[in-house]
Amino acid sequence: MKKLTHLITAKSIFNLILLFGITSQLQAQNQVVPLWKTIPQEIKAPDYPEKEIITDGKVQSTSQVSIPTLSIFFTKEIKQNQTAVIILPGGGYSHLAIDKEGTKVAQWLNSLGIVAFVLKYRLPNDLIMTNKTVGPLQDAQEAMRIVRLNASKWNIDPNKIGIMGFSAGGHLASTLSTHYDERVYETSSKISARPDFSLLIYPVVSMENEITHMGSQTSLLGNNPSKDLIDFFSNEKKVTPQTPTSFIVHATDDKVVLPENSINYYLALKKNGVTSELHLYESGGHGFGLGVKDTSKFWTRDCEEWLKSHGY
Repeated sequence: MKKLTHLITAKSIFNLILLFGITSQLQAQNQVVPLWKTIPQEIKAPDYPEKEIITDGKVQSTSQVSIPTLSIFFTKEIKQNQTAVIILPGGGYSHLAIDKEGTKVAQWLNSLGIVAFVLKYRLPNDLIMTNKTVGPLQDAQEAMRIVRLNASKWNIDPNKIGIMGFSAGGHLASTLSTHYDERVYETSSKISARPDFSLLIYPVVSMENEITHMGSQTSLLGNNPSKDLIDFFSNEKKVTPQTPTSFIVHATDDKVVLPENSINYYLALKKNGVTSELHLYESGGHGFGLGVKDTSKFWTRDCEEWLKSHGY
């Protein structure tokens, strides 16, 4: 009888250890870390609460973001020197499509063996920022520095960290890719904010009136921005030979963000000797996420092949 009790107790302990291990693993796959100890150029606005749209228990969209965070999605199988990608959801710089262009994308990247980070970046607003034009870029630079700083702890190769942006998030990703050295906040960090590669999915790239997404331009730069400000954030004009290699996706029939944004950025990369890949699909419109219909639904397959060919 004592022996039976001993076996039952041992089995119970083993089950508890197993349960604890599984729970720890699940928790490890969904860490959320704050981006800043002190948010740069912040204006305190207690009457500016973050707003979430929740469907079936999932946050689909969030707006009025004033406290940025980085959500970490680890792969099931932990390996050394993994590739990592920081994801920037779109939403015209007025909200973040955090599920379709964030969480779901992170899970897809995990399936490829890539560690994913979803950046909930601050959305530009004069109520919470002394200079709203650089608020999102501050967050993107700091996110890249945090991931690179913790690369060893998170089993990431510090030279295989990419940035990925959708729509207006694509503008922020291309801004980081071309303005990574811009000193937009005070920091003692010597860690580079330069992405090793960029994945731009139906991105806003330009702030030029003829081809930009006007909602994104107004949210970021305000009404009637100066020519200098438009030029500074028209990222196709800021490409250099040091700009990271890019994989770019757009649908020809996109009426919301014109494909010229991607075409001009690709041509600027080509002119500067930066080898990149541009996929212009016949149809798909705007905001197709991981692919829902038409020819654009195959972009994830093409992206996976590109990542493999580059050793990511």
